Amino acid sequence: MQLLIFFLVSLLASTVGAVCGIGGGVIIKPVLDLLRLEDVAAISFLSGCTVLSMSCYSVGRAMLAGERRVSLSTGTPLALGSAAGGLLGSRLFSAVKAMSGDPNAVGAIQAACLAAVTLGTLIYTLNKDRVRTLRLENKPACAAIGLALGCMSSFLGIGGGPINLVVLYFFFSMDTKTAAANSLYVIFFGQLFSLIATLAARTVPPFRPEVLALMAAGGIGGGILGRALNKKLDAPLVDRLFVALMALIIGISVFNCARYAGV
Repeated sequence: MQLLIFFLVSLLASTVGAVCGIGGGVIIKPVLDLLRLEDVAAISFLSGCTVLSMSCYSVGRAMLAGERRVSLSTGTPLALGSAAGGLLGSRLFSAVKAMSGDPNAVGAIQAACLAAVTLGTLIYTLNKDRVRTLRLENKPACAAIGLALGCMSSFLGIGGGPINLVVLYFFFSMDTKTAAANSLYVIFFGQLFSLIATLAARTVPPFRPEVLALMAAGGIGGGILGRALNKKLDAPLVDRLFVALMALIIGISVFNCARYAGV
């Protein structure tokens, strides 16, 4: 039964993540924290691997299909910055875990940060029509933004999340579907290098191989379903789904934070 839960959570989260461009980890991490089927470190690692499998499929399939939604002039510096941020975030997570010595404390910190970031994203999204956006083209600035995104995503174990879309909306004036495609491109590089850093540092937490295999399969399956749905859904509907998801994530994260903190 547990294995089925892991597969279904990763499949559904990755499907929605591929549609909205949020990666799926922002759903997988808090939901698995809520269910407590693994410890905090294992959930972060498994979530990141699932997001990597989904984004790898989505980005690769889009390139093979000749889609041109990804802006390489800005997307590539963002992605490279995200890759460096993924390395930094992985080390930051290991440092916090080592200093704390208490998995519950680390879980509470992650949940609180995720709730705060998602709340800010929700507020921006609800008011984005009144916000004057930018069209940033400076490559070092793009790389710096990617660094921040990659570090945060890797530390939280979410792979990307809603904040990617807000950054792409505000700094690059992208529409919903273009932002989703570019977000997945950035997520792929951030998660790939985060995994490399974890393997190189030999800080891979104990996990069940069958769980990783099922979650990776769910991530790829979600990428397939999400791409198909993304082509059929219009932008306003994707926006409404995005807002509903953020509200759900905030609620679960606040609950997880309180539970890990023993409140």
